[in-house]
Amino acid sequence: VLSSLPLQMMLYFNVCYFPVWCLAEGIMLHLKYHLLPWHYQFLLVTAFLILSLAEGSRLYLGYLGNLQEK
Repeated sequence: VLSSLPLQMMLYFNVCYFPVWCLAEGIMLHLKYHLLPWHYQFLLVTAFLILSLAEGSRLYLGYLGNLQEK
């Protein structure tokens, strides 16, 4: 089974930077949450949760598939 070195490097660095992105987005969400109308608050929280879960699962599956060569 061949694994892709550029994909491994991108996954490795993305795993390192994902918590930083998540923390920065969470802080920005907290700072501007009370300034927005309720429907934008709902959309912003929903989008943040969906993107975080999708990115986390993508990184997990990429790590299992490519970095562990399975």
